[in-house]
Amino acid sequence: MPPTPRPTSRDVAREAGVSQATVSLVLGGKWHGRVSPATADAVRETALRLGYRPNLAARSLRLGRTRTALLVVPALTNEYFARVYTGAARVAAAHDFGVVLYPSPEGVGPARDPFGSARAALDGVIASSMAADALAAISGEAAAAPRESGADGLPLVMLDSDPAQSGAAATVNLDLASGMRQVTGHLAALGHRRIAHIASAVDSWTFRVRRAAFDSATRDLPGAVVTRRAAALSVEGGLRAAHDALTAPGPRPTALVCDDDVLAAGACKAARRLGLRVPLDVSVTGFDDLALATAVEPELTTVRLPADEAGARGMAALLAVVDGGSPQRGDLPVELAIRGSTGPCPVEPR
Repeated sequence: MPPTPRPTSRDVAREAGVSQATVSLVLGGKWHGRVSPATADAVRETALRLGYRPNLAARSLRLGRTRTALLVVPALTNEYFARVYTGAARVAAAHDFGVVLYPSPEGVGPARDPFGSARAALDGVIASSMAADALAAISGEAAAAPRESGADGLPLVMLDSDPAQSGAAATVNLDLASGMRQVTGHLAALGHRRIAHIASAVDSWTFRVRRAAFDSATRDLPGAVVTRRAAALSVEGGLRAAHDALTAPGPRPTALVCDDDVLAAGACKAARRLGLRVPLDVSVTGFDDLALATAVEPELTTVRLPADEAGARGMAALLAVVDGGSPQRGDLPVELAIRGSTGPCPVEPR
């Protein structure tokens, strides 16, 4: 018995009572403003009922595209970047795009080109500023022009990057400065004035923004006594930096502001090892709102970053650039999640 013929776009058009061009517009995601929502729904329902799948290989050859994007991130030991990938992959799948995940093996820094020729294998690149050095391996620095312009490079969208210096077609940023202002405002309202910043030693834009926002917010805080300790981006690094901050000569800090939740977990360990209670003796804050934030006790007060949305916005921006459109602008908002690791400033004994 011969196999059942695979349905074609002509079959979908005939069954739905529309033209093949309309089917192509709807299933290609380009129907807005050109086809009514009711007609688009009818085409999608018909395609689903018939079991129609677009011939992506033929369409890719016709358009001169691979319908594949590269996502360049640090090593996926950090949950944040796994969530970025989830958001990017969700939007890509909705537009028949694939996402190749390219983690820098050492976490931050250069890595080898995963392709013989990245430009021949990809339609564009999305990259975190924390893995920016890895871009040098992708056949030189990716350019900010679409393939159709004849530029040598690939369309590039940067995540957490300085828009003025990234050289990218688009940047997708979180409002990190607002997050740090919310942290310092929360601690100030609790009466804290001796505050130590446990700062990531990683030299990337995202941490430079956090540092600058912390400095600006505490500079305007009357009576503030501020210190800073650099830390390797690990629990052990946070523990060592927090220990140094809490045992340094002079009045002990009453609050530790950490650049991320991993550092904050280390800071909490340091406090406990010194016989200090969190938050009765010292308050601790994190940044990112990873699963770790609610796994520790007390749970961390931290800044919730919409990592999934950042990945989705990055993929949407790349698709817009590839299609010659304009990416959505504006930083993604963040919010402070107040939990048990912060409390009123301890009263000093007379």
